[in-house]
Amino acid sequence: MQRRGFLLFAASSASLALLSLHGCGFALRKAPNFAFTTLYSDLPESSPLGVELRRSLQGTGKVRVISDARRIGEAQVVLEVLQEQREKVVLSLNSTGQVREFQLRLRFRFRLRTLAGKELIAPSEIALQRDISFNESAVLAKEAEENLLYRDMQSDVVQQVMRRLAAVTAL
Repeated sequence: MQRRGFLLFAASSASLALLSLHGCGFALRKAPNFAFTTLYSDLPESSPLGVELRRSLQGTGKVRVISDARRIGEAQVVLEVLQEQREKVVLSLNSTGQVREFQLRLRFRFRLRTLAGKELIAPSEIALQRDISFNESAVLAKEAEENLLYRDMQSDVVQQVMRRLAAVTAL
């Protein structure tokens, strides 16, 4: 009998929590809606950021990405990549002149236009940076950490580009 009362209490608490979340406007994030169904992009196959962006766009099931320049006429919009740059800058040195900290930077500039040349997104830049400490005795571990930070920044850039592309409401 005691267990039954506990289960009844737990079920009612869970349903009350769900109702309160629903009432506050909480909803799971859905795939974005785009004003276009085909997009041409000249992102190189060797670019990890380009590969992830292409996958994210095609993963929505709403956009077909064309990367063959001969088929550009099939696209409704053109995503032009103006710059994709990774930098590693020395941030600080210790008293003996050895590097103590680096700053990793990822810069991505792009614009979106129609085939007719109408600009939908003016040239925009997304610039991210992360600081990383350096230790000579753990070079391999720091290299792995650096790659992880770059991958994290890359995913962040892709999500920001996706949100900006979804903000375009009309062609």
